[in-house]
Amino acid sequence: MRAIEIPISLHDGQLEVWNSKARFRVLSAGRRWGKTWLGSALCFDCALRGGRAWWIAPTYGDTHYGLRGLTELRYQTRDLVNVEYRAGDRCFLFPKGGEVWIKSANNSLRGEGLNLAILDEAAYIQEAAWTKAIRPALSDREGDAMFISTPAGRNWFWRYWQRGQDPEYPDFQSWQFPTLTNPFINPQEIKTVERELTEQVFSQEYLAQFIEDFGGVFRRVMDAVDDCETQTPVDGHEYVFGVDWGRHNDFTAITVLDTTTKSLVYLDRFTQIDYAIQTGRLKALAQTFQPVQIIAELNSMGEPLVEQLIADGLPMSGFQTTNASKEEAIRALEGAFERREIRIIGDKVLISELQAYEQNKTASGRFTFSAPEGMHDDTVMSLALAWQGDGGPAVYEL
Repeated sequence: MRAIEIPISLHDGQLEVWNSKARFRVLSAGRRWGKTWLGSALCFDCALRGGRAWWIAPTYGDTHYGLRGLTELRYQTRDLVNVEYRAGDRCFLFPKGGEVWIKSANNSLRGEGLNLAILDEAAYIQEAAWTKAIRPALSDREGDAMFISTPAGRNWFWRYWQRGQDPEYPDFQSWQFPTLTNPFINPQEIKTVERELTEQVFSQEYLAQFIEDFGGVFRRVMDAVDDCETQTPVDGHEYVFGVDWGRHNDFTAITVLDTTTKSLVYLDRFTQIDYAIQTGRLKALAQTFQPVQIIAELNSMGEPLVEQLIADGLPMSGFQTTNASKEEAIRALEGAFERREIRIIGDKVLISELQAYEQNKTASGRFTFSAPEGMHDDTVMSLALAWQGDGGPAVYEL
């Protein structure tokens, strides 16, 4: 059991995490529960023993939470511990050679070996920062790590939290603490907040619950799923195709949308196939469904492929993907799911890509859209293009 060497006040929930012997601790806790204070205390304890700890936040701007917690601990223990803070390096230096460094995950995380890493708001840090930089830095000293965060949907932080509940991962332990388990929080204040927030936001931010689809772009995905996997053409119905090209690293995805019923009725997805074969598959599918429009991406190899298919007599429309045009197309599809206007087949890959699809806000205030690292978004983009043929944003003709 870890011994507290300095007089740090921890409530019962914090003590439960503090006393854990797990090497990797995953803490999902509500706002104002005391995650920062606990993480700061662990960093102090590590450095007092002569170890090196990193406090890692998603961005440089987010690091002030860890800095504030460590600075407050330094102030409260100033009569017991002689700790030097170097503002230029954002580093606390301890008498026995211990160190605590404040880092941001979007900068270089290369450095010497670590005894402890605290990943603050881990749900908003890219998983690659952990796998490629932080985890290797723990290896030579067999260091520990703690992931602290409020949830952000069911992303990698959720997957690591699940490991802490699974006996197959004995190095992991995880906890879920609502804000109210902090005894210093007034329950009436939480009731007031609950009335002001939506149910989903309150459940995530104050109950520390992992909400399906929350934090992603598309909600109500499962509500749109039909039982059947694919459908055949229906006389009198009109069809629109969406095509997102790929070859080696990505997949080509072709979606077939029935504009009469606003339903996705067919999905073809493949990779590692020459473009000549890809266009042949598209032609065969067009022969079956007789689409009134095929909307295909123009970027990279898309433009010559679309030009060739126009020459072959297919009703092609080209889409030039930019940040602005992509946002317009994705927002249109997002609205279709939100208003329950669209139906989709129960394809597992499509459902997974829709549920995982993310948006991130840039410093300029614009949004970017993509699949999480290690996943694909080919079926999402293909469906977004097809949806444009049913009244979405105008496509870019050649």
